Amino acid sequence: MRRFRAAASLAGDPRSPHFHFLRHCRSFCRSSSLPDADDAAAAAAAAPADGLESQVLVEGSGSSRTAILNRPSVLNAFSTAMGAKLQKLYKNWEDDPDIGFVMMKGSGRAFCAGGDIVSLYHLINRGKIEDCKDFFRTIYSFIYFVGTYLKPHVALLNGITMGGGAGVSIPGTFRVATDKTVFATPETLIGFHPDAGASFYLSHLPGHLGEYLGLTGEKLTGAEMIACGLATHYTLDAKLPLIEEQLGKLVTDDPSVIESMLEKYGDLVCPDKMSVVHKIELVDKCFGHETVEEIIDALESQTAGLKDSWCNSALRRLKEASPLSLKVSLRSVREGRFQTLDQCLAREYRMSLQGISKQISHDFCEVRGFGHEWWTRT
Repeated sequence: MRRFRAAASLAGDPRSPHFHFLRHCRSFCRSSSLPDADDAAAAAAAAPADGLESQVLVEGSGSSRTAILNRPSVLNAFSTAMGAKLQKLYKNWEDDPDIGFVMMKGSGRAFCAGGDIVSLYHLINRGKIEDCKDFFRTIYSFIYFVGTYLKPHVALLNGITMGGGAGVSIPGTFRVATDKTVFATPETLIGFHPDAGASFYLSHLPGHLGEYLGLTGEKLTGAEMIACGLATHYTLDAKLPLIEEQLGKLVTDDPSVIESMLEKYGDLVCPDKMSVVHKIELVDKCFGHETVEEIIDALESQTAGLKDSWCNSALRRLKEASPLSLKVSLRSVREGRFQTLDQCLAREYRMSLQGISKQISHDFCEVRGFGHEWWTRT
C-alpha cells in the first residue's frame, strides 16, 4: 500500500515528530489540567456499568488485541464510560509482554462519529457540570495515551470518522482508510470547536488545509486522507477482512513488520480531480488570512471572479456555522502549530468547558436536532 506521494509529501511523514507524538513521555505539560493514567483508571472504576461491556468489545489472541467500538446505533459515539474502559484495556495491554501491538475498529457503518454529544447535551441541561468535566477529561486523556502508546497501534478507519473518532486514531502509529471512510471535523456547525486533538493535527496539514477543514466542517474521503497525511494506508472495504486476518497472524511488536504487511495488501489511490487537495493554492489564498472576516471576503471575491463551486460551497458552510465558533476555531488551529499534543489537549479542555458553560455563548447548548443525524447532515 503506497501513499499518494505528490500531496503527501506536503504533509511530511505521518510518523514524523509532527504526527508521532512524544512516545518517550507520559507526563502532561505543567499547564495541563488533564488527569494522568491513575486518574483515568479511577474513572474507569467509577464509570457507569450499564451496557459498558457491550460498548467496547475485545478480539484477538496471541500477539495482538483489537478494541471494537460497539455503539452502532449512535455511530459508535464516545461516552465517558467507553473512554475509561478503553484506557483500562490499553494500559493492561501495554503492560502485557505477550502483546505486540493493538488495533481499533468500529461496528457497523462507522469507525467513530466523535463524542456522545446527545448525552453531553442532557448533562448540561441537568446542570451536571462535573460529569461534563469527566467526559472531556476521560476522552482527552485516552487520546494522549494513544499518542504516547509504547506499542504499535493500528486504527481501521472504515466508515464515518469524525471529531473524537479522528482524535483517538490519528495520534496512533497507523491509520488505514478505505473507500468507505468519511472524515470531518464539523464542530463549528454545532456551535463548538474542533477538539480532541484536532487543533494539533489540523495545524500540521499542508498549507492552510487545516483551517479550511476546521472552519467549514467539510468532509474528506479515504483517498484524500492519504493525500494529506491524515491516513497512513489505504485499502478497499472489500479487502479489509483479509487485512484483519493477516494482522491477526502477525507475531511482532515491530512497526516495520506491520507496515510491510499493510503495504503488501493495500491499494494505490489518487483523489478525484475535483478534490480539495488539488486546490491547495486556492485554499491558502482564501484561508491564509488573519481573520474570519477576511477569509469570507476572500471567498466572496473568488466567487465573484471565478464562479468557482468550491468557493461557493465553502462560503455557504461558513455562513451556516456559529460566528463565535469560527473565530475560536481559527485561533485554536493556529495556536496548535506552536504547541505539542498535550498542550493542545489541555487548551482544548479549557475551551470545551468554557464552550458548555453558557457564560459567553449559548450556541452549543441551543443547537437543535441533537442526535446522530447531525453527523450525517455534514
